[in-house]
Amino acid sequence: MLKIKLFPKGKKHQRTFRIVASEARSKFNGNFVQDLGFWTPQTKTLEINKELLEKLQKEGAQVTLGVDKLLNPDKYPRKKKTVEEVKSAE
Repeated sequence: MLKIKLFPKGKKHQRTFRIVASEARSKFNGNFVQDLGFWTPQTKTLEINKELLEKLQKEGAQVTLGVDKLLNPDKYPRKKKTVEEVKSAE
């Protein structure tokens, strides 16, 4: 089964990610079947071949959670951090 997942590249604090189709049980930075595009977190750049993505999904490839969050940001709203009020003991 193919999965569409993120493939990390670059140095530790200068990561870029390739969006690739690879075997489900392969390592996260192992061999891949197809290169679909890239994502750069520092500049928030996302480029992906939509036609190829749709073709692979029709053939049965599944999208991982990380890639799904990039493609559908409205589906996963960011949680707001709340500060709990600390009651003072009287």
